Amino acid sequence: MTVYIDPPTWPGHGQMWSHLVSDVSFEELHTFAARIGCPARAFERDHYDVPSHRYADAVAAGAVEISSREVVRLLTATGLRRPKGRRA
Repeated sequence: MTVYIDPPTWPGHGQMWSHLVSDVSFEELHTFAARIGCPARAFERDHYDVPSHRYADAVAAGAVEISSREVVRLLTATGLRRPKGRRA
């Protein structure tokens, strides 16, 4: 079970955000996110948005730090990428 997170470099709602993703399944991602207290509403198509103040919590729980480019590459390679405009 490996879940990945990129640095909190995405601005929104007055704070910075990271993306939490899985390389295996959405089930794995949802399980991990619930374990670290991410609300279901934080899930967007293929990732969870994680506020910067929760980044260290995700890493401490086992999320592997990768770059934002690697997040997109990983989701695309595993077939889990769901770009905007495409239905699940």
